[in-house]
Amino acid sequence: MKKKLASASLLILAFAANAQNMATTTTQSSIDKEPYDKWSIELNGGINKPTRTMTPGYSTATLNPFHADLGVRYMFNPKFGVKFDVGYDQFTERDDTPDFESRYVRASVQGVVNIGRALNFETWTNTIGVLAHGGIGVAQLSTETGYGGQDYVGHGILGLTGQIKLSNRVALTGDLTGIVNGRQNWNFDGMGSTKTGAFDGVLLNASVGLTFYLGKNGKHADWVGEEDRYDELEQRVGLIETGLLDTDKDGVADLYDLEPNSITGVAVNTKGQSIDTNQNGVPDELESYLDKTYAKKGDNNLTNNTVEELINGGYVNVYFDFNSSKPTNASLSGVDFLVKYLKNNPGKSADIIGYADEIGNSSYNTELSRKRAEAVKKVATNAGIDASRLNVIANGEDTSVNKNSKEARQIVRRVTFQVK
Repeated sequence: MKKKLASASLLILAFAANAQNMATTTTQSSIDKEPYDKWSIELNGGINKPTRTMTPGYSTATLNPFHADLGVRYMFNPKFGVKFDVGYDQFTERDDTPDFESRYVRASVQGVVNIGRALNFETWTNTIGVLAHGGIGVAQLSTETGYGGQDYVGHGILGLTGQIKLSNRVALTGDLTGIVNGRQNWNFDGMGSTKTGAFDGVLLNASVGLTFYLGKNGKHADWVGEEDRYDELEQRVGLIETGLLDTDKDGVADLYDLEPNSITGVAVNTKGQSIDTNQNGVPDELESYLDKTYAKKGDNNLTNNTVEELINGGYVNVYFDFNSSKPTNASLSGVDFLVKYLKNNPGKSADIIGYADEIGNSSYNTELSRKRAEAVKKVATNAGIDASRLNVIANGEDTSVNKNSKEARQIVRRVTFQVK
């Protein structure tokens, strides 16, 4: 009776703290997590057409190469954002016109409106989008012919970008943009001065390119519709409601409870952790109960004996995923249980015994069981236990269960302990 009660109680404790820590961390990170990515990089190339001003007799081709544009965009939300971009245009003569060559370099700050989200495109497509963008900037027009210098201007810019979603990370784009220069002194060909007033040069750009989405969320604001946002809100509300539950009825909500499965009736602190003054892994109230109920006269070491029986009886284990030598997070508390015992009993040492299931080559499984035991030993030594007190044993395959059962194989992929 004594062993059964102690084993069951301590097993609950062994896994409770770690499991809750994982659950709490997951819940909080899910609530705090941004629901979508906001940054992107845009790269475009195409053609241009200066519609004014050009010197009489000079002209570019109707579809004149070369235009290039590089931008960085940030979306405040799925409908509105801002971007900074730089553009480059080159102008050369068309056939049967006098030779000239000039370059136009600009930098612009623009606001962005996601028309696709504003008009709820998601109700009929998840792959097509439209962005409108517009703003102001500065530019330099330079030429080696004609006036042979640089002309610095301010400009306004307005454009429309069509999008086709290729993946969560990349979209194909097509853009049409118009630029109006202010106080442009020289024509785009560089061969004469402008005579049109305050707003002079007008330039059209048409380009195709790619948008690359940055971030860890897997979905960019460009493609987050109202339904997605409602789903995200419902998830957040659900997480909060779940987090406010008190599963173990200890008076601390699960959201803040670092030990959600504390034993009923055992005193806990403000973080929901069982009070364990001597840090031996056994709550003070349970320890007191065991001593009063089962201790024999003159036996002052009942708890240590009980813990040792629990460890040597195979109730404290560390488990592994298939073909892995990395302990599962949920079972690392088994190492912590052993570490606490060894720290409280400096004269004790322990065998760390590794096992594998029967899937695969026997010699490979023996080596895998050794690696598992070594991994657990490393965790224990990092926690302050001298390596000389830990002995690694590779027991290879555990053939005591039905190897055709996935659940049974999970149980035998483990490391267990023998203290001595």
